[in-house]
Amino acid sequence: MIRILFLNIFLCVTLYLPAQIVQEDGSSRDESELYASTKQVNQFFRRFNGEEDQKGKRFYESDKSFRSSTLREDYISLLFDRQNRNLSNEQKRKFISDVTDKTNPQFLNFRQDGWFAEVNAVFTRNGKEENILLFFKIQEEREGYEWVLEQVSSAHYQQFFNKSKSEEKAFLHPMSHELDFMNLHKSLKQKNAVDFTSDEFKVDPLSIFLYEMASKSIQFKTVTTSRFHFFQCEGWYFQIADYNRKGYNSGWLISDLTPVQKEDVTKLKAFIYEAK
Repeated sequence: MIRILFLNIFLCVTLYLPAQIVQEDGSSRDESELYASTKQVNQFFRRFNGEEDQKGKRFYESDKSFRSSTLREDYISLLFDRQNRNLSNEQKRKFISDVTDKTNPQFLNFRQDGWFAEVNAVFTRNGKEENILLFFKIQEEREGYEWVLEQVSSAHYQQFFNKSKSEEKAFLHPMSHELDFMNLHKSLKQKNAVDFTSDEFKVDPLSIFLYEMASKSIQFKTVTTSRFHFFQCEGWYFQIADYNRKGYNSGWLISDLTPVQKEDVTKLKAFIYEAK
């Protein structure tokens, strides 16, 4: 019993103890120098790019260690959510190797396209709370930049756009025009009006959302969570989320990582927008 208790304590302690980082020259040093929580998204950018030292002091282009590949390898290896078992070590190593390649290094750029924010916000509709996902992107504005609303996703909206694929679905007869569309009143009484749209019809949730805000059909209440999606590293997609927990592995961390071909980026973005 004592041995089991000792083993449990040992495992709990070692779970949070920093390991040693083995560097290119074979030497090693304590990870704890790098382990301060990544408290801000901007800090995630600097660490990913190798633009600050182990104590958080900024590096600038004139500094010798600015964007050092060795420092980046160390930092990026610590920017993953270590409790996420879906992030395989092999995939993480491949990603780090790609973005820190000395002949073709890849960096994150706050001001460029290729990343966007997902904000989970709470609204009220007829006195009831409702979650709506808001997607923002960075846009240049005069001499600076601003976040602008790019897309929204709402389960409430989605329920109205399930188009029937049945051969028995309602439709307007092609000779309706000869009868002055006299059956229109009957057709539009159908519950699923989306069945009368063309094959090219695409839902625009952002326009519906803006209309509902303007007409005060919904009212904003609060933000619950946010996360960020990145497509700036060629061949890869990753997502970061904020982990507020004890231990060294906390703050803004990579919560999802997957290789992606350039031609599949649009599909993956659509999946992120619509699959919630």
